[in-house]
Amino acid sequence: MLVIANWKAYVEDLGKAKKLAALAKRLSRGTKHALVLAPPAPFLGALAGKNASAVRFSAQDVSATAGGARTGEATAQAYAAAGASYAIIGHSERRAAGDTNAVVATKMAHALAHGLAPILCVGEPERDSEGRYLAFVREEVAAAVEPLSPKERGSVIVAYEPLWAIGKTAAAAADAEDLAEMAAYIRKVLAELLPGKRAERSVILYGGSVEPANIRALAAGSGIDGFLVGHASVEPATFAALVAALA
Repeated sequence: MLVIANWKAYVEDLGKAKKLAALAKRLSRGTKHALVLAPPAPFLGALAGKNASAVRFSAQDVSATAGGARTGEATAQAYAAAGASYAIIGHSERRAAGDTNAVVATKMAHALAHGLAPILCVGEPERDSEGRYLAFVREEVAAAVEPLSPKERGSVIVAYEPLWAIGKTAAAAADAEDLAEMAAYIRKVLAELLPGKRAERSVILYGGSVEPANIRALAAGSGIDGFLVGHASVEPATFAALVAALA
């Protein structure tokens, strides 16, 4: 299992960031699961620069530009130089701030060009009985993956995060049956875009109200390969319990 801890903007001082990173390093020594931390941009270099553990780091986003006169932007190249191995792209909070499918596709290309494994976030705003949510997810996946080369497409990690489940309690999360359906559907979409049987090896994550109480049930038999965890990842006891529950 791949567990991505998206700290968002919850962590605002370096001291707390270092404590959370130290916790993740301790947890990594006692688990077979891969742990990835996505701290706020100002802390990434300080945490990843001297990292000698199995923990890896991710950017929470990358700029749609490739550098130059773009005040305030952080490019994929800069994140890679700071020690990131992954980049979260197309998160619902970035899409709500204006990232269209076209912008997401551009960011995907920039991330891959600088050796960052893109974590493509997709997810419908609501479930409907007619199945329109499936077409919504298909469009988000296809728009981001189609412009890539066949080789690049195989490096894409897809994080399914239904908007109706984000930031709530475990009771609001997708259930294992629905998650299995969506994981199979995303693999079907990827199978149309990737050569041969590479879609079978594609990594699919789930995010949306993941807690110690439901993480094991969501992982069992759902066909997913890990989790993208938000607020729960910045609460030390909760994050440790999440990792323990997976074990």
